[in-house]
Amino acid sequence: MNLKNLIFILAAAGGILSPASAQSVSGDKESGRAANPVERIMEESEGNVVIDIPADILERILKEDQQSQRNGNAALRPGINKMSGFRVQVFSDGHNQHSLESRAKARGSAIVARFPKYRGQVYSFSSSPNWYTRIGNFRTSEEASAAMAELKRAFPQFAAEMRVVRSQIVVIK
Repeated sequence: MNLKNLIFILAAAGGILSPASAQSVSGDKESGRAANPVERIMEESEGNVVIDIPADILERILKEDQQSQRNGNAALRPGINKMSGFRVQVFSDGHNQHSLESRAKARGSAIVARFPKYRGQVYSFSSSPNWYTRIGNFRTSEEASAAMAELKRAFPQFAAEMRVVRSQIVVIK
């Protein structure tokens, strides 16, 4: 649940953050009260806060969550999300150890030079004794396959090495 929903719930639940508690951001130094409303609520409730959400509001929140799950956005929160997905592996080699890292990174650089849309989506890493370079953050294998076909047409000399692999991906919402 995001902050906007929580504020809505708190407001609808009868004003837990009443105007009196939110009046002074700097705190009431003479009375020894906490500086901000959250600290004040925690102090006054001794850490036990009960939020009574009316049934119609709770139903609306749950309905929103179910709709986002049906749309495939259940795991996505604002910001950076890591999830299971797919990438196109464009380099994998374990021979000629002294030049592997530079070759793996050069392959990624060549792809970004031709396809700027993959800038920030090139992942070169080592899993001894091999080096790998993978491209993209695709949610489905179909998206990754389409990208791989595009990359194979652009780089036929690397086509035999390219494959779609399951990977932990990064999705920014």
